[in-house]
Amino acid sequence: MKGLILSGGAGTRLRPITHTAAKQLVPVANKPVLFYGLEAMRAAGITEVGIVVGDTHAEIEAAVGDGSAFDLTVTYLPQEAPLGLAHAVLISEAFLGDEPFVMYLGDNLLKEGIAPFVRTFETNDPDALILLQKVADPQSYGIAELDGDGCVARLVEKPAEPRSDLALVGVYLFTPAVFDSVKAITPSARGELEITDAIQHMVDRGLRVEPHVVTGWWKDTGKLEDMLEANRLILSTLSGDVKGTLSETTIEGAVVVGEGSVLERCTVRGPVVIGAGCRLTDAYVGPYTSISDGVVVERAELEHSIILENSRVSHLGARMTDSLVGRDVVIARSEAKPVAYRFMVGDASQIGIL
Repeated sequence: MKGLILSGGAGTRLRPITHTAAKQLVPVANKPVLFYGLEAMRAAGITEVGIVVGDTHAEIEAAVGDGSAFDLTVTYLPQEAPLGLAHAVLISEAFLGDEPFVMYLGDNLLKEGIAPFVRTFETNDPDALILLQKVADPQSYGIAELDGDGCVARLVEKPAEPRSDLALVGVYLFTPAVFDSVKAITPSARGELEITDAIQHMVDRGLRVEPHVVTGWWKDTGKLEDMLEANRLILSTLSGDVKGTLSETTIEGAVVVGEGSVLERCTVRGPVVIGAGCRLTDAYVGPYTSISDGVVVERAELEHSIILENSRVSHLGARMTDSLVGRDVVIARSEAKPVAYRFMVGDASQIGIL
């Protein structure tokens, strides 16, 4: 079995972070989201993985390389434009050949990984296995409707009036039978080849599409709220490991501090992960916070946030929370008079003022 990871999307819902970075490389608990998918592939016994890439291909290729760091062999599959998940399958046919495969959306996280589903697929031998989970807002997802026997009856992409609350999780398992279906469908109203249409075509052909409802958590990290929630869920499994230097600092709960980091007169309440080469002075870091390498925090309080590499947060008048701060960002309170707000803000940014 081969693996196919889709990493070609533009990440519009995470702008401005994704103006300068691939959304699949935004870190959760200080690890790029994409890496969790690669590790899940290897844990399931898959060693050959194709990564579908778009405009951010150079950044993704630089981060993943040839896959050897993950004990994988990686092949990059360029997609000229984000023309839909089924289109990604279509352009990957030569790589996938006549083997069954797992398709994994590169910005998704699954608590259970994919190994249990790969074993189920191999044991039950359906033409496709789709993962489903109940959601509160089914109009935002591809939705599956099951019949009285629990079989897949109908799939609809982002229905205006959903008749089911079972959303398709971003992991699919297929036999090569899917290729005839992706070649048979036509673009949707939004101009994409929808994977829901391809799976529906398989159902209409009389092929066996097996549903599996996921009981553990699943997160599509395409939005800020989901990114922070994924960060919280992963940090909840954290074990403490302090390698940096602590001076007059209180550590409570599970806290990771990377090599070369220095914490002076701080209080850190886990779960928290602090990367390498950071400097925190007179700071409070609350639960569910991830601080990447090279970050400076001075006279500031923050919690339930993600701070990316080489940023600085200092002298804040209030606690920062529920935030995602990009790379090389400076957030600082000035003592200059007259008192005024002063910003340099990129496209699609959001700023909350107390």
